Amino acid sequence: MATQNVGFQMLRSAAAGALLMASGALAAIAAQRHAMEAMRRRVEELEEQARAQQRSNLAWQQRQHWELLSKAIDDPDLAEVLDIYSLPVSPQRRRQYLFANALYTNLLCYHRIGNLTREEFLQYARGTFQNPIVREYWEATREQRASATGSEEAELGALVDQLLAQLDEADTEEWWVVGLPPADE
Repeated sequence: MATQNVGFQMLRSAAAGALLMASGALAAIAAQRHAMEAMRRRVEELEEQARAQQRSNLAWQQRQHWELLSKAIDDPDLAEVLDIYSLPVSPQRRRQYLFANALYTNLLCYHRIGNLTREEFLQYARGTFQNPIVREYWEATREQRASATGSEEAELGALVDQLLAQLDEADTEEWWVVGLPPADE
């Protein structure tokens, strides 16, 4: 009988040891899962901080761009520095082109920081490019846009080119319905 008790106690000890090991393993897995979840949350926080910093940087860049353009619009001598158009333009037209650039850049910045979807960007562009001076500016800067490839700005510029071609080909006076904007990605 004593032999049976010893065997039973050994079996019970082995079962208790296995149960203890299993519970230890489960505790370790739970701790790892908790640590992984905490790291995932931290990575998401850092990614959001990076996106917020990028939006802030874009807004700052937009402000700097506007300040530079404002100086050039106000001072014909400074505006000459920015005269990179395909054809010679008068000082008045140059100031108008600089303002057209500011309008387009502002629209582009709004899209890049997430205030406008691609469809909204094209809707605003459709209205902005109804102005003949803005269209003239766009044509005068075609060569510069052609040299910028592979960026979101280049892609949006190409979409504006397509939109303008559709507007030119349209046989309707209802310009606001011309051109189907591509779906947002």
